[in-house]
Amino acid sequence: MSQTYDRGTVEDFGRWREFSAGMWAWIFHKFTGWVLVGYLFTHIAVLSTATGGAELYTGTLQGLEELLIVRFLEVGLLAVAVFHILNGIRLLFVDLGVGLEIQDKSFYASMVLTGAITVASVPTFLGGKLL
Repeated sequence: MSQTYDRGTVEDFGRWREFSAGMWAWIFHKFTGWVLVGYLFTHIAVLSTATGGAELYTGTLQGLEELLIVRFLEVGLLAVAVFHILNGIRLLFVDLGVGLEIQDKSFYASMVLTGAITVASVPTFLGGKLL
């Protein structure tokens, strides 16, 4: 006969409030990694239009850049890439034993720095014709 197992708070969806900075760092790092993998496949799909000649490739890129949603997605891609890089560097230092006591502060610093870089880049990505 099968035995039942009490999972306790594992299935409690309100449990996310108890997550520490380290858990959020892990979740965001995994999420940004998967987003970057998804972007890689999209990037390869766009680059594959280059086999149709320079005109097709240039037209594809110009058509994509005219879409406001694509420019917003580029800002999001920058935020994802910057956070993933900064958190990866933070993890490298933690693995080397540097900053073990300040992991939460370094995570928050990487979040703030990501936000600052992303906000500073918005005029560059959204510059020009908006509609």
